[in-house]
Amino acid sequence: MQKIKTFIGLVMILFISLSAFSQEGSQDQPEKSNIQQYTPSKLVGKGKWDLKWFNNLYTETRSTFEDGRIPRSTFFTSTIEVYTGVGEGKRWNIGAIIEMRSNVINDRKALDVFKFDGQEGTARSGITSFAPSVKFVPFASESSFSVQSSFFIPLVDNETENGVFLDQKGYTWQNRFFYDYTFPSEKWQLFTELNSELHFGKSGESFANNSLILAPGLFLSYFPSSKFTVLALMQHSQRLDLGNNFDQDYTAMGGGAKYQLTKALNVEMLYTNFLRGSNTGLGETFNIGLRAIF
Repeated sequence: MQKIKTFIGLVMILFISLSAFSQEGSQDQPEKSNIQQYTPSKLVGKGKWDLKWFNNLYTETRSTFEDGRIPRSTFFTSTIEVYTGVGEGKRWNIGAIIEMRSNVINDRKALDVFKFDGQEGTARSGITSFAPSVKFVPFASESSFSVQSSFFIPLVDNETENGVFLDQKGYTWQNRFFYDYTFPSEKWQLFTELNSELHFGKSGESFANNSLILAPGLFLSYFPSSKFTVLALMQHSQRLDLGNNFDQDYTAMGGGAKYQLTKALNVEMLYTNFLRGSNTGLGETFNIGLRAIF
């Protein structure tokens, strides 16, 4: 799909430009890098920008619905988040989130999601949702605790076409609660998250409507240097039935690394494996993201 390729190309050009721009001020590199200072809990100050491009590829050949190997299905999600600081004291950020997806099924190769070919019966892709969003620090005395609240508006006409699922057709009110703690040595950092998603819309229009997801996560990071960190993570997701007769849960573990490329730009890579679950696939994810703060 040409529009999708153009969208990704423009995003890549933007991040490359930011990288080049930030190199010019590299001599002003602070003692602490952005990956140390700006965990997801921390907000940027007034007039500053926080731009993140995160890409998640989930692929599965096992599920809790069937025994043994199943035909491979792969789901790729690319997310752009843009925030800017408003007000004083780094307590409010406003912004928006946009999501693009590409899915392939029927035992196609995992990397076929990047073909965006829309092959009937095996592939679909498109920009699927948009969300106005706000981040805020509820307590001025505790800057390590923050909340991100976003309202996702679906942009898909049909969840499934010719047997291929793209994205849910329903509204989502997402609230993410963040907290981090840096140990006195500053070599170790603990980050926790509780993600909640309320899905609603017309009954029967989406499998997700009239359900609530609660998903806690725990991330432990070690910093060999100020510009590099390795981390281990554990996440659990529990979908609660609020009238749609569909419960679901899974537990995943993984790890990854982050590196500060320039004063403004850093890269992160993550891997997770779904260890268990019910009414879900048991696959693995490969993730790469870029974040620029300027």
